[in-house]
Amino acid sequence: MSILIRRFLALVALLALAGFAQAQDKVVYHFDDTDTQATKGLRNIRNHLDVAPDTKIVVVTHAAGIDFLMEGARDKKNPNIDYASLVSALKARGVRFEVCEITLKTRNIPKDKFILDAEFTPSGVVRIGQLQSREHYAYIKP
Repeated sequence: MSILIRRFLALVALLALAGFAQAQDKVVYHFDDTDTQATKGLRNIRNHLDVAPDTKIVVVTHAAGIDFLMEGARDKKNPNIDYASLVSALKARGVRFEVCEITLKTRNIPKDKFILDAEFTPSGVVRIGQLQSREHYAYIKP
């Protein structure tokens, strides 16, 4: 093998390693039940970012998992926990919160019932699949 080919292969290997070293962790958190997942899941996300602050996190909600993103939502077991302030703090750290529009239609809930930090996706389940298969997000369900 010529010296030129060896140098080229070495350069390709170094570039691949550099890209691997700079790879960003990406995680999708899946919420489908506010009562059992919201407080615990939001705490998990905060802890996740405390340890790995560069992680790209998307929270996808559907079914009863959308409820914590509604205006005025509070933890039923601990009414002192205001979900909007927890979500806002995580949004400030780069977390995206997405609500399933199929759930909105099924439950007849207008978008204006949600906090400003909520975004919308046509289908929560489809979005989770796309994040995992196309964008290589790890999956966590609190």
